[in-house]
Amino acid sequence: MSLKGRTIFITGASRGIGRAIALRCARDGASIVIAAKTVDPHPKLAGTIHTVAEEVQAAGGRALPLRVDIRDEEAVLAAAKQAAETFGGIDVLVNNASAIGMTGTLATPIKRYDLMQTINARGTYLCSQACLPWLMKASNPHILNISPPLNLNPRWFKGHVAYTIAKYGMSMCTLGMAAEFAQQGVAVNSLWPRTTIATAAVEVFFPGALSSSRKPEIMADAAYAILNRDNRTTTGNFFIDEAVLRSEGVTDFAPYAVTPGAALTSDLFLD
Repeated sequence: MSLKGRTIFITGASRGIGRAIALRCARDGASIVIAAKTVDPHPKLAGTIHTVAEEVQAAGGRALPLRVDIRDEEAVLAAAKQAAETFGGIDVLVNNASAIGMTGTLATPIKRYDLMQTINARGTYLCSQACLPWLMKASNPHILNISPPLNLNPRWFKGHVAYTIAKYGMSMCTLGMAAEFAQQGVAVNSLWPRTTIATAAVEVFFPGALSSSRKPEIMADAAYAILNRDNRTTTGNFFIDEAVLRSEGVTDFAPYAVTPGAALTSDLFLD
């Protein structure tokens, strides 16, 4: 398996899961488009598009850091065009950027609802739309959405219906686009963690689960495996990170644990 010479466009790649995927792909010599908003250091959150670009280059890849707010149509279209012109095309889009809000209906301001919708569902749709003209010309094109399997158990709506709608919007893009672009050969899949992942979002919204989480590298390794699979036979799936790696022969998941030996916390949307 190798992503050498391929161009990977990753949203929200300045930290967390997006950064981990960028570095895993860079080890093959891939060209990484780091599309995120963070240009200057944040007082509480590590990572900028520029620090990740340096890490990508140190890992053996080529980097194109672009300040992109995926709510801005013109910025997204310009970023896709610049990526394709810089690296000769786009082979993979990873829709990783996301906004979270774990509040109920009466406690969720419409401003927050709109933020989650425009970043999660609309952002995924817009970035896919912008990159598809180049993806359809690639030899093994993939869109990978970091979104959960569609699960209509009311448990996953009660308490945070706005967030669930926004994340399921990403997953519905997977469902619909996989079928829509099957003949053109663009693979469209979702990937979701079995456990909570030690990211800034978990630290803020589930601080008690941080020590019982896994590292972002498990999602990166699972994404890497998916992106190396054949686009014609691997599409329309809602993958779970651990299951992907087990299918690749991985049996020891201890290195991924934040706290070795600790009981793990299951992520949302998985019964």
